[in-house]
Amino acid sequence: MEQEMADIEALNEEESGVSTIFKKATRAVSLRFEDVVYKVRLAKAGFCGKIVKAEEKVILKGITGKVLPGEMLAMFGPSGSGKTTLLTALGGKLGGLLDGNISYNGKNFSNSMKRNMGFVTQDDVLYPHLTVTETLVFTALLRLENTFSKEEKIMHAESVITQLGLTKCKNSIIGGPFMRGVSGGERKRVSIGQEMLINPSLLFLDEPTSGLDSTTAQRIVSNLWELAKGGRTIVMTIHQPSSRLFYMFDKVLLLSEGSPLYFGEGSQVMDYFSSNGYAPAVPMNPADFLLDLANGVSSNSEDPGLVKQNLVSAYKSNLANKLKSEVQDIDGQPQDGLNDQKVARWATTWWQQFSVLLRRGVKERKHDSFSGLKIAQVLVVAFLSGLLWWQSDVSHLQDQMGLLFFYSGFWGFFPLFEAIFTFPQERSMLEKERSSGMYRLSSYFMSRIVSDLPMELVLPTIFVSITYWMAGLKGTPRNFLHTLFVLLYSVVVSGGLGLALGALVLNQKSATIMGSVIMLSFLLAGGYYVTHVPAFISWVKYISISQYTYKLLLGSQFKPTDTYPCGGAGGVCFIGDYPAIKQVGLDGQVLGAVALGIMLVVYRLIAFFALMRIGVTKK
Repeated sequence: MEQEMADIEALNEEESGVSTIFKKATRAVSLRFEDVVYKVRLAKAGFCGKIVKAEEKVILKGITGKVLPGEMLAMFGPSGSGKTTLLTALGGKLGGLLDGNISYNGKNFSNSMKRNMGFVTQDDVLYPHLTVTETLVFTALLRLENTFSKEEKIMHAESVITQLGLTKCKNSIIGGPFMRGVSGGERKRVSIGQEMLINPSLLFLDEPTSGLDSTTAQRIVSNLWELAKGGRTIVMTIHQPSSRLFYMFDKVLLLSEGSPLYFGEGSQVMDYFSSNGYAPAVPMNPADFLLDLANGVSSNSEDPGLVKQNLVSAYKSNLANKLKSEVQDIDGQPQDGLNDQKVARWATTWWQQFSVLLRRGVKERKHDSFSGLKIAQVLVVAFLSGLLWWQSDVSHLQDQMGLLFFYSGFWGFFPLFEAIFTFPQERSMLEKERSSGMYRLSSYFMSRIVSDLPMELVLPTIFVSITYWMAGLKGTPRNFLHTLFVLLYSVVVSGGLGLALGALVLNQKSATIMGSVIMLSFLLAGGYYVTHVPAFISWVKYISISQYTYKLLLGSQFKPTDTYPCGGAGGVCFIGDYPAIKQVGLDGQVLGAVALGIMLVVYRLIAFFALMRIGVTKK
């Protein structure tokens, strides 16, 4: 073990020239958890999906332990043993049927604790188009308090980049499944760096070495070991680390099916199990040996169920009472200034959050909004429409009406489906950032709307500019601008409906199906396909975006006193008397605009209130 520590010191000395502002924790936090029990309700479905019985399953079965400043605790166990559930509970992110006592310096979870704690999830939730530097700088501007200037916050981000060895890739994009970016190890270090920015006193990590090679895993755990030696409290779950990594952990918690089998110093774990009659037949990695025991596998060839039962009994006899007395002994220690009354809920102002989120949103989403595929799609449809309706004049009134209805249909569906994917795709990011108290939901929501607005309106503007003149609609600037404004107005309203559906359902497939049904219903009731709608279903037109958009588009081109050729021999008729137009009506233009305005506000309010449940722990 001494040799392992020497290797770690040597690795850290390689970066001794790195100037870092995170050598010491600003506060010391002692974590205590006693008799933690967590249950979930499992509903059993009967005939036709009807729930006939609900059972409770115990996930965590009375787990006790403590972690002091300067210590690193590793939680071991096979899949399904409850490691991540316990980590989430200790991080204050687990609600529901949770019992037991979890305290931080003797206090319950609070705003003060949230601001002094970092939580790194197993899956790296990062924006793929942002560079490493941009990711960390935006996080610093949002999470660091206003006692730091903007320049100091940027300096914090640069210091984290240097300390975590990310200098070589700092200008590379993060990347994603279909986009090449930084490596898996670098991505994990960026996730850790986001939490290090606040110089956390307490840091939780869920399998930080999962999927990484041994060298990269060694580098990451070495960084964490250095953080712990700076007076921080670090808790992590880990799966089958190498023996080099195992001896870096100060304390070890072994779980099996939610029951603790061992809690104590990592250096004593082999002696403990040997004293209980379970020793490895050959020299092996302690982590592998512990996982074998947690799965009920031993060199004694006993029944796995009996092995687990014996180990649980041994824990209760040898460790449980002693551990509880040790945990209770740390209650009276100093609180180190963790006073929740002195800590504001938010680190930055609403306007600062809005401006940073706005810049971040534009940088991330401009690549998707102006992708070559979308631009090509709109241009192809625009030129095809222009050719189909080429120089259609008022003598072909029905054709011009068809073009205007096509406007309302195509630009009802297009923005709807673009907006539907917004919140389902960002759900994990929103959960991560809101649960850490990074920003207000209102600042995020408004920045999202404002940043998307210009990108939503560019493509329909190009579309109308092409088709309007090719189709031969009224050639005055006033009529063109009127038509363009109506179409852009409807695009914003349709986008709001998409946001509401996506936020309510948070499932892309289900939201897409709902959006298709709703928009098709609006189109059918829009007044073009069916002019004589039965009274019992005619109410649909009053909530139809397509109906109001079609009505306003007709008003942008025609007046009731305008004429069109009819009856032959040079006869003319009033456009207001044309049957299809008369059914929709050219009057009530202001009422139609007001109706769309109400929808614009209501749909976005629905989306906002639906998002309030994301990132909030249910108690």
